[in-house]
Amino acid sequence: MTTTNKTPLLDNIRNPADLRLLEPQQLRQLADELRTETVEAVSLTGGHLGAGLGVIELTVALHYLFDTPNDRVIWDVGHQSYPHKILTGRRDRIRTLRQGGGLSGFTRRSESVYDPFGAAHSSTSISAGLGMAVARDLDGGKNQVIAVIGDGAMSAGMAYEAMNNAGSMDSRLIVILNDNDMSIAPPVGAMSAYLSRLLSSKSYRSFRHLGKEMAKRFPNSFKETARRAEEYARGLMTGGTLFEEMGFYYIGPIDGHNLDHLLPVLKNVRDAPNEGPVLIHVVTQKGHGYAPAEAAADKYHGVGKFDVVTGTLAKAPSNAPTYTRVFAESLIRQAEADPRIVAITAAMPDGTGLNLFGDRFPDRCFDVGIAEQHGVTFAAGLATEGFKPFVAIYSTFLQRAYDQVVHDVAIQRLPVRFAIDRAGLVGADGATHAGAYDIAYLGCLPGFVLMAAADEAELVHMVATAAAIDNRPSAFRYPRGEGGGVDLPTEGVPLEIGKGRILQEGTTVALLSYGTRLQECLKAAEDLATRGLSTTVADARFCKPLDEDLVRRLAIEHDVLITVEEGSIGGFGSHVLQFLATAGLLDLGLKIRPLCLPDRFIDQDKPERQYDEAGLNARHIVATALQALGRDSDQAPVRA
Repeated sequence: MTTTNKTPLLDNIRNPADLRLLEPQQLRQLADELRTETVEAVSLTGGHLGAGLGVIELTVALHYLFDTPNDRVIWDVGHQSYPHKILTGRRDRIRTLRQGGGLSGFTRRSESVYDPFGAAHSSTSISAGLGMAVARDLDGGKNQVIAVIGDGAMSAGMAYEAMNNAGSMDSRLIVILNDNDMSIAPPVGAMSAYLSRLLSSKSYRSFRHLGKEMAKRFPNSFKETARRAEEYARGLMTGGTLFEEMGFYYIGPIDGHNLDHLLPVLKNVRDAPNEGPVLIHVVTQKGHGYAPAEAAADKYHGVGKFDVVTGTLAKAPSNAPTYTRVFAESLIRQAEADPRIVAITAAMPDGTGLNLFGDRFPDRCFDVGIAEQHGVTFAAGLATEGFKPFVAIYSTFLQRAYDQVVHDVAIQRLPVRFAIDRAGLVGADGATHAGAYDIAYLGCLPGFVLMAAADEAELVHMVATAAAIDNRPSAFRYPRGEGGGVDLPTEGVPLEIGKGRILQEGTTVALLSYGTRLQECLKAAEDLATRGLSTTVADARFCKPLDEDLVRRLAIEHDVLITVEEGSIGGFGSHVLQFLATAGLLDLGLKIRPLCLPDRFIDQDKPERQYDEAGLNARHIVATALQALGRDSDQAPVRA
């Protein structure tokens, strides 16, 4: 590889084995070069920047001291893994991040042996790591397992479930708590670094072991008192009492950007005998080393392309607001008229638009952290007392709270309102963040009202509709990104429950859309008209309750009925087919074709290419209609 002026050391690192040939004093320079490479790559591709910059030194230290990939390093969420990818043989592809056919924006097992576990949702690393550690022990292996988890991810109950399990076992597991919000740790410095080296050292562990052996010779009450005295003393010095109580040996906090602090502690832990799980508390700064990201950690958490020198984000101007903003502003208007409306998000106030709601109503907006399960049941509790909770969670994250949706909301018929953002395919974040399943997993629940906005104006009305539904749960879904630029109503008006609308009348083909594929249906109708095929275009609005009168009319008056949705098999089309079958409307020769997402995961790409791959663009709708009618077509096949 050709050496450049900016990254002479990094240019010679093809994999971690090359990294381990360096002298310790060279690692500072390597970290600086790795930071430069990460910033430049993300400036061209967009992606998650701040989190990766915060773990540069930690990434270097881990691959320097541990025998990866034999030693397993699991990056929780995975959005901080860009530096890890650069050091593990993927630098030549790092500028393909989050693009079609390129590297994933998260860790992925199929991408590299250095990615032992795929992660894009948070708080899974300790559970997965414990599974790997137990598997190692059962196989008689000796390799290390290291889980790196952020303090935000530690707000999820799953992390504590895993720690509780790990703390009750003897399996060797190293957990690194990357505290990048200073939410747990006091300021770190020389004394903290000294204490961390001491507590992780062989001499301290030997002394501690001697104390334990002596304590065994005394009554149990004395032994327990001594144990608690030591752990609470260490807790007072370091803040680790909670983790000690869960069965982890706690070390920290230490400065995660100071290699002189990181290296000796990690080496001590690596070389320690197997004494059960260990937690190392590392304090870092999001965006560290790149001034624009340091100054605006939230803005640079996930970014588009930007200018490296100025940090200015490159974003094409648009006259259309995002669906997320339309939802937030609509909810604010509803809340201004109804003081019992409250809003809940799970660690995504900016992503869901509830930061705007929180600015307007700080006492009525609740961020529960990465705790979707708690957030849903918290909303259910609010609903029992007559409040009107709106739970704004991405479709892909609401999956994590499905039991609570069923048990705590649906069965009790509580009027919790779910605002489901990121419905359908989501572009660069790929399959892990696609909103593919909410129609199916909510549509099977009795009593739910399910809506999908065809455009941003419809979203305004659906927010008003959800606010007015006060006797059962409801949900409305809308996609990521900007709307189509339609005129917005000044005020949302509640829709008639379970009633769709017809936008265009025809006689031969009926297109029944659920969601924002409506615009593709209208384009398809224009194409079919040029072929002499009169086409009706309808917007279902509701999946549940289904507009049976509308579906019956479309089935009786047309030769072909095509349903179109941005969801998986088992969704809206299945509800339509169920009704048609039970009503005997399939006995009359109707040709029906449900179009939905294919039964496979779709990788990251531009959304329009994803929908082309899924067979949900206008040309696919046209081809489906022509094939159903037995007519020749020069169109592409339904599945690209």
